Amino acid sequence: MRTHRRTPRFLASALAVLTVVGVLAGCSRADSTTGPAANQGTAAEVRLGFFPNVTHAPALIGVKKDFFKQELGSTKLTTQTFNAGPEEVNALLGGSLDIAFIGSGPAINAFTKSKGTIQLVSGAVSGGAQLVVKPDITSVEGLKGKTIATPQLANTQDVALKKFLAGKQLTDQVKITNLDNSKTLDAFKKGELDGGWLPEPWSSRLVLDAGAKVLVDEKTLWPDGRFPTTVVIVRSEFLQQHPDTVKAVLQGQLAAIDWAKANPADAKTVVNGALKELAGSTLSPAVLDRAFSGIELTTDPVANEFPQLAQDSVTAGVVKSAVALKGFADFGPLNEVLKAKNLPAVEAPELTK
Repeated sequence: MRTHRRTPRFLASALAVLTVVGVLAGCSRADSTTGPAANQGTAAEVRLGFFPNVTHAPALIGVKKDFFKQELGSTKLTTQTFNAGPEEVNALLGGSLDIAFIGSGPAINAFTKSKGTIQLVSGAVSGGAQLVVKPDITSVEGLKGKTIATPQLANTQDVALKKFLAGKQLTDQVKITNLDNSKTLDAFKKGELDGGWLPEPWSSRLVLDAGAKVLVDEKTLWPDGRFPTTVVIVRSEFLQQHPDTVKAVLQGQLAAIDWAKANPADAKTVVNGALKELAGSTLSPAVLDRAFSGIELTTDPVANEFPQLAQDSVTAGVVKSAVALKGFADFGPLNEVLKAKNLPAVEAPELTK
C-alpha cells in the first residue's frame, strides 16, 4: 500500500523533470538556430560574403561604416571574403554563407547548381572590368599565342574573356590562366603574363602600377555601357525564413550607396582602408580615382542583360546549354526598400516567378 501511495508522487516528479528538460531543449534548439526572432522573419545571425575589390564597394562601405549593422539591429553580422565567384558559390551551396555579393556569371551558375535554391535579390555595381595588356599588343589579333589571366575558372571575367575570344575566332589561340588578382599583378610585372581581363581595382593597378594598356573596356560591349558586374544573391531557404533580415541587408546596401554618392572622396578612403585590412595593401590615389571612374554603384541589377549572360556561359564553354532563368530572381525585398525611398521598382518578369 505504501508503494501504491508513493507511485503518483514519483510519476509527478518524473513528469515535472521531463517537462523542464523539454522546455530547456526547446530553448536550446531555438537559440542554436534562429531564436525567437525567427517568427518575425529576422535571423539571429546573417553570414555575408564579398570580395576585396572596388567592384564590391557597396559591401566594403556597408561593413566598414556599419550601415549593415545599423539596419540589422540585434542580428549578428558575420563576414567572409573571397577571391572570385566560384569559391563563394561553393560556400553558399555548402550552407556556410547566407547572402553574397558576387559576379553575374557565378550568380547564374549558383542558381543552376542549386537547382533554383539560390536567387538574385539585387544589383550592386555596374561596369568596372577591362582587358589590359602589354603595350606591344596593339590589336585583338595580337593576342594570338599570348597568355591572359582571369581571376578564376568560370568567374565573371573568365566568361567575358572566353566569350569575347570566341566572337573573334580566337578560341584555343590564346592561353588563359586563372590566378588570384594579387598574383596576376606580380606575374605581369615579372613578364609571366601578357595581360588580364580583370575587375577593378586590378585592371587599374596593371595600367598605372605595371605599365599595361587597355585593349578592351567591357563597357563597349554592352548596350549603353551598362552590365551587372556585381549582384547580390541569397539562399532561398534563408530568404523564405528571414525576409526581414534580407531586407535589412539591402537597406544597408542602399544606405552605403547613397552615402558613397554623396561623399565620393570619403568613399574612396573607406574602400582603401578596407582593402588594406582585407588584402594587405592600399591603392594609390590615382588608382582609386581611375577604378571608381569606371564603376556605377547601383541596386539596379540590369536585369535585361541576364538572358545574354546565360548564353555567354554557353559560348564560353562553361555550360552546355543556357539555363532557363524563370524564378532566378526575387526582387520583393528590394522593391520594398525602394518603395520606402520613393524609388522605382525593379521589374523583370522574365527572371521572377
